[in-house]
Amino acid sequence: MVIGLGSMIGAGVFAAIGPAARAAGSGLLLGLAFAAAVAYCNATSSAQLAAVHPRSGGTYVYGRERLGPFWGYLAGWGFVVGKTASCAAMALTVGAYAWPAGRRPVAVAAVVALTAVNYRGVTKTARLTRVIVAVVLAALAAVTVGSLAGGQATTGNLGPLTTGGWSGILESAGLLFFAFAGYARIATLGEEVVDPARTIPRAIPIALAITLVVYATIAVSALLAVGPAALADSTAPLATAVRAGSLHALAPAVRVGGTLAALGVLLSLIAGVSRTAFAMAANGDLPRALDAVHPVHRVPHRAELAAGAAVTVLVLVADLRGAIGFSSFAVLAYYAITNVAAWTLPPDQRRWPRALCVVGVAGCVLLAFALPPASVVSGAAVLTAGALVGLVRGVTDRAPTRR
Repeated sequence: MVIGLGSMIGAGVFAAIGPAARAAGSGLLLGLAFAAAVAYCNATSSAQLAAVHPRSGGTYVYGRERLGPFWGYLAGWGFVVGKTASCAAMALTVGAYAWPAGRRPVAVAAVVALTAVNYRGVTKTARLTRVIVAVVLAALAAVTVGSLAGGQATTGNLGPLTTGGWSGILESAGLLFFAFAGYARIATLGEEVVDPARTIPRAIPIALAITLVVYATIAVSALLAVGPAALADSTAPLATAVRAGSLHALAPAVRVGGTLAALGVLLSLIAGVSRTAFAMAANGDLPRALDAVHPVHRVPHRAELAAGAAVTVLVLVADLRGAIGFSSFAVLAYYAITNVAAWTLPPDQRRWPRALCVVGVAGCVLLAFALPPASVVSGAAVLTAGALVGLVRGVTDRAPTRR
């Protein structure tokens, strides 16, 4: 449960509240609940698949094993491009909270620095993870105290929950789905916990419920402090909420917390993207040139550099809302494949009702196409391009690695 909380409660909430408020106003609270429900379905599917196929690679492996090579490839492609956009969103969040006036140069510098750190094989340790989580929780506590006790909080700022209509609420849910990234980490622990059949099914809903309560508290506090319009117009919405009240001295602490949280997530994301790209290259699903390990640092250095370069380009051309929307579209496609793969499991390998897989697929599709039109068009175009490249490269001719 704690591992799940550490994976979910991070920088996403610092970034996604603003775009969600622009889409739905105070209705982002309903969107938050909807995003959590879809995340729960996706997590249960991931947990069942991880128990049956306890290997690293996530749905890239599950899709190959359950649905065939093409669907595994498409899931891996969706993960790589989606998480690359997540990297850009986190880098822009670093810039927005550290130095708003120079957020793009700061974002580029962060990407370059953390790519260099990963290139040398320095990864985030368990001790550093605990420090980052503690800083994030302290910053979120400062947001709550500063927003509610700053003298500006009033229900008059909240407004009706249906201002943006159901289309806006669903769009906010798709954007806020970004803030739950990491929830499937619990699903990969099947070989590391005692009695996983009992422990994992309990840990997933508890961790998601706690995360939902934390995020809802933050969202309500910020909305009461300044209202949805101010959050929508801010590049650092949680700092804006605190700065509006008499306890504005807490705003620097919130900025530090947002900056450190985004840096920690960015470090992990760059490593994750590069290693997935490396694994796909080893199977011939991406160019073989990326299938190389540094002789000294023992990291997939070409994949690291490629990931860093791709993120840098995105930072220079994309805005935060666009990066979050594109990331959510690609990752929702990834989890749609996860749910379909879980649906194929026989009864003796199932821990949750098959209906959750159906709800998960429907939820992923609904949220994906409720995102801003530019995110839908760009996300669909990149996924289609990846699918066509895979077909040309003969992905469907390769047998799954194991049945």
